[in-house]
Amino acid sequence: MSEYVHVKHGFNPIYNENSKVLILGTLPSVKSRETDFYYGHGRNRFWQVIAALTGAAVPVTVAEKKKMLLEGGIAIWDVIDECDIIGSDDSSIKNVVPANIKGLLDKTGIKRVYGNGAKACQLYDRFIKESTGVDIIKLPSTSPANAAWNLDRLIKEWSEKINF
Repeated sequence: MSEYVHVKHGFNPIYNENSKVLILGTLPSVKSRETDFYYGHGRNRFWQVIAALTGAAVPVTVAEKKKMLLEGGIAIWDVIDECDIIGSDDSSIKNVVPANIKGLLDKTGIKRVYGNGAKACQLYDRFIKESTGVDIIKLPSTSPANAAWNLDRLIKEWSEKINF
C-alpha cells in the first residue's frame, strides 16, 4: 500500500503577454515530476490534443511544447501549489495549498479558465474561484486514467469548448 507524500508543485506557469486562455490541471503526476515538465506521462493525450487545436505538430521537447502553447495563446498551470497525495491519485489529494491563480490572472489578459478534468475544476471552485471571480470550464481529462475518452473524442470536445 502506498503512503501519502507531501508534494510541492515546483513548475512555473507557462504564459506570456499573448496568453488568452488558462488550462489548469491539479498537480504534476509522478511521471511529470520525473520529467520535470507538465503532462510528462507518455500516455497522457494533452500534447496531442493541444497540437490538434493549434494546428501544430505534436511537440516532443519541452522547448517545442512551450513554443506551441505560447504561440497558440495558451497558458498552463495547476490548481495546487502543494498538497499530500498518494502517487498520482487525484482522489487521494488532501491538505491543499492552492496556487496563486489570481496573481497570474491579474498580470495577464487571460479571461477564460479551463480545467483539465473534474478534479481540477472541483479544487478550483473550492479554493480559488472566490478570489478570481472567474468561472472554470470543465474539459474531459487527457489523463490515461480517463480511458472512456479516446483521442478523437477528446479533441472534438476540447475544440467545441475552448474559445481562443
